[in-house]
Amino acid sequence: MEYAVLTGIVLVAGVVLALLAQWRNWRPTLLVALLVGVAVRILLLLTAADDAWQPVDYVESFKPAGEAILKGEDPVLASEGGWHFLPTIPYVYGFLLWLGIPWEYAGRLVTVVADIVLIPLVAKLAGGPKANLRALQYALNPLALMVAANHGQVEPVALVFGVAAFVVARGPGSPYLTPVPRDGEPAEREGGLLRRIAGLDGLVHRVFAPAYTDERDVRRGVYAGILMGLALCAKSWPIWLVPGMVLLLPGLRSRIVALLFTGLVPIFFFVTLPIFAGTRWDQLPEVIAEIRNIRPIVGDWGWAAQESGGDWALRPDLVTPGTYLIYATMIAVIVLWRRADPIDMTMAMLIAFMIVTPRLGAQYLMWFMPFLVARPTRFAWPAIIGVSIWAGYGYLYMTQAPDDNAWWFLHREWALASIVLLPVLAVAMPWGRLRARAPGHDDRVRPKTQKVTSAI
Repeated sequence: MEYAVLTGIVLVAGVVLALLAQWRNWRPTLLVALLVGVAVRILLLLTAADDAWQPVDYVESFKPAGEAILKGEDPVLASEGGWHFLPTIPYVYGFLLWLGIPWEYAGRLVTVVADIVLIPLVAKLAGGPKANLRALQYALNPLALMVAANHGQVEPVALVFGVAAFVVARGPGSPYLTPVPRDGEPAEREGGLLRRIAGLDGLVHRVFAPAYTDERDVRRGVYAGILMGLALCAKSWPIWLVPGMVLLLPGLRSRIVALLFTGLVPIFFFVTLPIFAGTRWDQLPEVIAEIRNIRPIVGDWGWAAQESGGDWALRPDLVTPGTYLIYATMIAVIVLWRRADPIDMTMAMLIAFMIVTPRLGAQYLMWFMPFLVARPTRFAWPAIIGVSIWAGYGYLYMTQAPDDNAWWFLHREWALASIVLLPVLAVAMPWGRLRARAPGHDDRVRPKTQKVTSAI
């Protein structure tokens, strides 16, 4: 109980400090933001590792994957379905265990270090005079702290490579590289849906538009692709980051190269399983089948939890249409934000995913967090605080339940209450940035008749 109280105090104090920094417009140095982030993460890591309670998946899924590497076994097969991804992170787990570091610390070291690296990456993603403020706010982000230091979930590892890919793809210069409308140009152009997709300045044009592409741009594509490939090696969900990364790169050549290396990196880690992980060649099809074998469990979140009454249930009748709903929603978001900054489009995609998905763990809510903190919308902080309270209830309060029956009762109420967060997330999407805009514009949708003046 002491662990939960201490963690709760640290998280609340962090939110207050982050909001105070926003109100007072603090501009700390990046070193200060890093030191704050390191201090709170180490504190929470030590208290979480020293507690008698440990997350079930952290002990029963992640640890066996690391131990399998030490034994020369395949981490996917040896963990009996506990690890559904490529062995990139288990390699690190195995190395830390080989050094003799207790698992309670070793597993969390991976995620905490990744989350610390995300602090300066958020600053780079934000850019501009408030970059270090955004870094400090991410350093104090309560959801990131719980996922990385308490739960030891691997979302920060996927994000550190994914966000780094965005930073590299965007390259040096202004953080707002996509052109904004010039003086006197209407904020909305005439034309139907077909013209908006395939016409001048449409979605297809933005992907294949010729641009000055030299060797340096292609190198950016290589590095961005490698980083995004490593993100996909950590987990499969960073596939939703790929469209934004591609749109940030200049010209067709660099985009094709980035996509090529994005695919090559996971292929490399897969085909080298027999060399580095002890997998037999004849087991590779079995590994693929196990990675794809994700059970259709619902009951933790959103509209599907309402259908299951807040209890875990195998409901393919919900997951299958829910999956198609996700695909349709992603396409709709890409079309709607087709003229937006690719970072805003990606943020919209990730938040929309949370709204429509039938299955979700609390750690999923971290997917959009670096993007929303770096480029906050008008309702960013209600969303950040809302999902953090919901996740904190699960991480800190529910874990204090005296027995399984009490936990299941709390879980039912927790899952059903998640429906309240869906409209909060919806309004936190970057609706005021459907078109790329210059920095300094407020986050409101402008009337169609109003002209937009470029700040360039």
